[in-house]
This record gives sequence, structure tokens and C-alpha cells, in this order.
Amino acid sequence: MRHARGLCLGLLLWGHGALAGTVDAAQYDAFWVWAGVRPQAAVREARNLYVLQGQIEASPEDDVPVRFLAQGVAMPALHHADIWLVYRVHTLRWTPRIDSILLAQLGRWRAGGHTITGIQIDFDARTHHLEDYLAFLQRLRERLPADYRLSITGLMDWSSRIDVDQINRLRGMVDEVVIQTYQGRHTIRDYRAYLPRVSRLQLPYKIGLVQGGEWEAPSYLAGNPWFRGYVVFLQNR
Repeated sequence: MRHARGLCLGLLLWGHGALAGTVDAAQYDAFWVWAGVRPQAAVREARNLYVLQGQIEASPEDDVPVRFLAQGVAMPALHHADIWLVYRVHTLRWTPRIDSILLAQLGRWRAGGHTITGIQIDFDARTHHLEDYLAFLQRLRERLPADYRLSITGLMDWSSRIDVDQINRLRGMVDEVVIQTYQGRHTIRDYRAYLPRVSRLQLPYKIGLVQGGEWEAPSYLAGNPWFRGYVVFLQNR
């Protein structure tokens, strides 16, 4: 996810540790934890962790139309944090087997004494796939036990491609959207141009940042009633 260094330090924003300049993980309390990323001190103080568990993609085998690739991150006993299990999704054509895998993982984490908030779907929904994506989310919400919440990620231009009717439908399906301000491992160069559109979302949303990347919060963000804070993508420095 993207990275442009700055040395300017600003004021804390809205109690979520948002500093102007370079994203310092120590100033935040919610993180994505991906496979291959070395443990960091900031995780020990986290309130929310989004932990990668696997990738779901189309299969080249005729008898197995979709496959699950385990990419689980083994977590220490971080019982202080609320945990979301994250799934990188490349196909919406799920089979009952995929549902069973997700539910089994949720059960194992909860049995291990962790506080499991729910699952997050990380899917790059293109404009012509939005209706299919909404139908997929509705089905997933119906299969997910009521005590688990549902989170999704969104690209920076996502808010300009979804209309009011689609937003209203999303409110009944998902509990939050996390808008990513990075691509790959670096901040999107013109992220400031997209933020006014993001702020018009009428459902709970967070802003996704990348560790070491550029971020300067606009003044209007703190007063937005739908804004719920930040999630930082951790990476090896």
C-alpha cells in the first residue's frame, strides 16, 4: 500500500490518533495484520485487529469451481482486542463449502478466547459488478450468525460510483465500510481529491491508511457523524 514520506506533525484528530504527515502506527489503535508482517509493538495496544485468514478465488478444476487458500495469521493471546477475520475475495460465486470454512474459523477463534467481532470482505468491486456485489453481501449477511458483524473494504473512488439507493441497501447488510487510501503499499497520490466524496457516505465508515504512508486529515472529517476512525495496514519497515 502506498508510501510518500512527510515530516510534518499535526494535532491529534478526534481522539483516533490521526497525525498530519507520515502514518506512525504508534498513534493508532486499529490495524490490518497480514501474512508475512513481523510483529509490532503497536499491536499489543490495539483495540481492533483485522486479521487475514484466507483468499477465495475461482478454481481451474471443473469439479471445484471455487477454492479457499488459507493465509491465516497465527495470533498470540491478544484477548484485549476486538478481532475481525479478513478474507481476500476474487470471486463472488461461493459454494456452501466456503461458507462452512468461514464459520468454522470464526468458531475456532472464539473458542480460543478471542473477542470476535465478525468478518471483513476485501473485494475490489468494479462499477459493473456493484449489483452482483450487493446481492452477494445480502446472501452472506443472511448466512452469517446474527452475533457477527460484517465489514467491507472500498476503493477511494467507490463512493462516487455507488448511488443513494445502493447506499441505502448497504445499510441493512454491512456494519461498516473501510475506505482504502492506498494502493499496493503506498498512499494514493491524489487521495485528497477523493476525500470530499468519501465524506458524503451515509453509512458508518473508517479510513484505511498504510503504515509509513502520507496522511493529512481534512478538517471536516472529525465532524462527520458517519466517520468511525482509522485502520492502519501494517508492513515491514
